[in-house]
Amino acid sequence: MASELPKRVLIFGATGVIGKFIIEEIVNARSAFDKIGLFTSPETAKNKRDEINGWEEKGVDINVGDVNSEEDVKKAYEGYDTIISALGRNAILTQIPLLKLAEASSSIKFFYPSEYGTDIEYNPSSANEKPHQLKLQVRKFIREKVKELRITYLVTGPYSDLFFAPNKDPRIGSFNVKGEEATLLGTGEEKVSFTTMKDVGRLLVAALKTPTDSSERILKVNSFTATGKEALAEFEKQIGAKWEVSYTPLEELKQLEKQAWEEDWPSKTPLTLRRIWTEGGTLYETRDNGKVNFDDGLETLVDQVKNTIAKYS
Repeated sequence: MASELPKRVLIFGATGVIGKFIIEEIVNARSAFDKIGLFTSPETAKNKRDEINGWEEKGVDINVGDVNSEEDVKKAYEGYDTIISALGRNAILTQIPLLKLAEASSSIKFFYPSEYGTDIEYNPSSANEKPHQLKLQVRKFIREKVKELRITYLVTGPYSDLFFAPNKDPRIGSFNVKGEEATLLGTGEEKVSFTTMKDVGRLLVAALKTPTDSSERILKVNSFTATGKEALAEFEKQIGAKWEVSYTPLEELKQLEKQAWEEDWPSKTPLTLRRIWTEGGTLYETRDNGKVNFDDGLETLVDQVKNTIAKYS
């Protein structure tokens, strides 16, 4: 199987936050694949009809069904050899029955779980981080129960598209283009490795096109590494004006995180993740881009700032 590559790809969560970028890049690379499909619910097919129709016009096969229906999923799996999950955080455990059915399938050989984002096994403390628990359950299931599939985890770190955007609560970090103001986390000098959402899709395609003989492949990839101050300087350079700057020190961020979980704030998960990033939880001695032959041509901090200014001006 080492020389075998995914050729018939079915995507779950293709209309979601990161799924949109993943399916776009897979379609852009369609010459590498024999078949591309997406699985979506009847509700999404109705509410996002134009988006779904757009993919169908580009040659994507549309599979409509209930992700919790064994019959619907089994039917959708027919004719595919690879499952790519881009299911959101609230649907992470749905992957366990998807994996069971993939393991039992006669055609599915490769499975890419929804791992995009923060490294859930960065160090021993990762096992106790609240936002990681569902993904950790999925990894545990895979390691204990999945024997036939080739699993690839694409660990990307934070999406720079979201990090460099304005935030309703600036205390958790914000870059406000219209207001020309920023709130930096920590001292503003902490390094964070980011991946643009476009590059998430391109790196996933690169992984699909790179054979592996491993039953479990963990790829820690990113676009660029930058500090808050470096990002601020680039915003000021491109806009041509000095910004008003404030800071949320790490200890204050930890207090906000504690309060958020105690009081069940909607921002509780982002607060924990941003604390992890500020503490250095995205940094590695080396990254794995080279393992999928995609170390050049990635988007840069300059690109991301330019895109952010265009979007939020």
